[in-house]
Amino acid sequence: MARLTQPEEVAQGFEDAWNAHDMTALRALFHADATFVNRFGHYVRGVDEIVAMHTPIHETIYRDSVLRNEVIDTVMIADTAAVVHFWSRLAVGAAHPAGTHSVDTLILAVLTRSEDAWLIKALENVTLTDPRTGEPILRSQEIAPFRE
Repeated sequence: MARLTQPEEVAQGFEDAWNAHDMTALRALFHADATFVNRFGHYVRGVDEIVAMHTPIHETIYRDSVLRNEVIDTVMIADTAAVVHFWSRLAVGAAHPAGTHSVDTLILAVLTRSEDAWLIKALENVTLTDPRTGEPILRSQEIAPFRE
């Protein structure tokens, strides 16, 4: 796993780790005491808990999923701290009980620079939903094609 040299690289790093279903690469993106809120509002603290939350879903319902991320903006808070927002489209495969479908989320990641790399200190993932019905919605604009 390549080290993140710029905060906005977090979107590609997260995408790469997800699509490889590589929990070692996912772990490498986070500080040891990082926090994570998934799209269902499940909060965990610590990289071990973050990996523990993701491992079983990558072995089962998301084992054939593909994630595509697109950076919206990067806000520098200080020389060693930044907030990155990015769109995320999860294309779920046949392994999911609900079958093949896509979900769009908005991710907010707070990163700090540790030595020569940026690491995630906190990440929150919010599913886009219709406020009138609560039904998940997809963004109208296309997410960039998958990069190999």
